Amino acid sequence: MTAIHTKLPPLGALGPFIALVCACAFFATQSERFLTLQNFSLILQQVMVVGTIAIGQTLIILTAGIDLSCGMVMALGAIVMTKTAADHGLSAPVAFALGMAVTTLFGLINGLLVTKAKLPPFIVTLGTLNIAFAITQLYSGSQTITEVPAGLTWLGESFRIGSAHILYGVVLMLALYLITWLYLRETAPGRHIYAVGNNPEATRLTGISTDKVLLGVYLMAGVFYGIASLLSVARIGAGDPNAGQTENLDAITAVVLGGTSLFGGRGVVLGTLVGALIVGVFRNGLTLMGVSSVYQILVTGILVILAVLTDQMSRKGVR
Repeated sequence: MTAIHTKLPPLGALGPFIALVCACAFFATQSERFLTLQNFSLILQQVMVVGTIAIGQTLIILTAGIDLSCGMVMALGAIVMTKTAADHGLSAPVAFALGMAVTTLFGLINGLLVTKAKLPPFIVTLGTLNIAFAITQLYSGSQTITEVPAGLTWLGESFRIGSAHILYGVVLMLALYLITWLYLRETAPGRHIYAVGNNPEATRLTGISTDKVLLGVYLMAGVFYGIASLLSVARIGAGDPNAGQTENLDAITAVVLGGTSLFGGRGVVLGTLVGALIVGVFRNGLTLMGVSSVYQILVTGILVILAVLTDQMSRKGVR
């Protein structure tokens, strides 16, 4: 019995999964449509973009940072991809590369300001959020780009599993979570991210360059935002300059609900996926119940506060 117990994850790590199961069980009693493959595939489609952004957000929060610019950087990447393809006739791969370059550049700028200028991540990313928003509106002329080549939307196509239609973009998101989980768990650079979040000074004294770790984290986050840009274009079939205005808070919500500590150094990226699904399940379930979207936002806010409160209490318990 003891041997089995030692192999099980701690209850704190299972908390988000238990919350997801309980939420599913509750909404299953409220709507007969909830427990259908078609509905679950819809939930995955709805969390696809935010879930990908949340991977980058998880990496940053693991280092005790935060990125408020992620949603608008994603929107800017989507506008660059679609507008360069529509206005200049660039091929889909070239347009995607340009969008990725822009989001990665913003990740680099955030990382340099945090590591070299020693500015707080909150202030840095608040500034780049506004910069990305302004550039997006100016470059797009505040107009939605609808003439999108098929190469930028193929991830929005689907395949059937029973009665459900699964988007290829959802498969990509799940693959990214698996790769990131393996990276954090099995590689030295991945473990360095946890070390920096736990105690940056002690990590520096062991010979690890904390600045390089942080810069790498913000760069990787920029890459994930670029992939999320492509998924956003694929999902709606257009470049929307007004997208991304709430995705930053949604991504942070997913990370927190997934059990990653806002104080850094503790969390599992797969928990972020569960956190994103919790938000998706609540919004989907409340919609099926006919509950107003205002109450959906209210419930999400309560969940975030409870998750942060639980994290703080668990930290005090460890001490």
